[in-house]
Amino acid sequence: MSESTALIVVDDIAKAYDFGASHPLRPERVLITYDNIRTMGFLDDARVVEVPSRSATDGEILAVHDLVFVNAVKDIDTGMAPTGLGRQFGLGTPDNPIFDDMHVAAAAVCGASVRAAELVATGEAQHAFNPAGGLHHARRSEASGFCIYNDPAVAIGRILSLHPDWRVMYIDVDVHHGDGVQWIFYEEPRVLTLSLHQSGRYLYPGTGFENEIGRGDAIGTSANIPLLPLTGNEDYLWALEETALGLAEAFRPDVLVVQLGADTHFNDPLANLGLTMPAFPPMIEILHRCAHDFASGLLVATGGGGYQFETVVPKVWTMHFAEMCDVPERIPHEWMDDKPADEVSKPYRNEVEASVREVLGACVPRLRALAGSAP
Repeated sequence: MSESTALIVVDDIAKAYDFGASHPLRPERVLITYDNIRTMGFLDDARVVEVPSRSATDGEILAVHDLVFVNAVKDIDTGMAPTGLGRQFGLGTPDNPIFDDMHVAAAAVCGASVRAAELVATGEAQHAFNPAGGLHHARRSEASGFCIYNDPAVAIGRILSLHPDWRVMYIDVDVHHGDGVQWIFYEEPRVLTLSLHQSGRYLYPGTGFENEIGRGDAIGTSANIPLLPLTGNEDYLWALEETALGLAEAFRPDVLVVQLGADTHFNDPLANLGLTMPAFPPMIEILHRCAHDFASGLLVATGGGGYQFETVVPKVWTMHFAEMCDVPERIPHEWMDDKPADEVSKPYRNEVEASVREVLGACVPRLRALAGSAP
């Protein structure tokens, strides 16, 4: 197995997946991340490679999305269907305005995550990162929350097509619940989803509570830690380490897939958690350690949310890539400059501990059974 790390590059991403200049999801955050990685010399390392993406095939998309939905996106693109048709599929809304070549753009994002998944699943790379991905809200038959197709789910589907006997662990650190990935795999015992997010009582999409633990043979494979507004660095990092490592130890995944939303920062305009820049390096280290300790080092990473597109988001994603390349020391110290954590957050350790205990208690015994581990 190769120990290389791959950066997946989507050509013309700024011209492709773009809802318009007034929309909060800005493709510039991806372009600045590419620039950071290149100018900081990561690609000069022989173990780091830049890999062009490809578009996802219809078959890869249809592994997780319904045909009627995908055909509607295509028909709106080509003018064979009126734009009004999109409303029943979550399109033509303020969150998901219709734009030219939606299917082509969304398939390009999915293809980049599929390419990352293929490199890792076939042993060509140990880690692979698609910063253009992370569109985790799309459901089987519905665009939602800036997401037309669900590229993390498509990537997981591709891994399972290559290795039907593998177990996949998905960790989502976006400030919004990773609902689309959860619901797509809610009855799939080979996929464990873990999401830490601002509670749905206070933030879109209104889901992601402790009692959402999977269905049927997959009971125990969905885990959620809903966090109160202004939750800060210490409580967040404690919860992530406890749940990620505890669940991974029980499930023993063959590969780790992560969604790296950077909108947990206190100053993000669309959410209300209280993380500061010094929280991100230890967050990244926990995820990296989880992959190496429990998934043979196999790690597929995507971008995600984050709406400080010229500042926080590219820095955080560059930090993630530096950790994947085992050179976190290359990150400039001044990137950690931020407000004191106690000025922008509140302590909620009792509440966080209660959520973690509930989730681990409900999920760990079932995950051990699925993995064939001793209780």
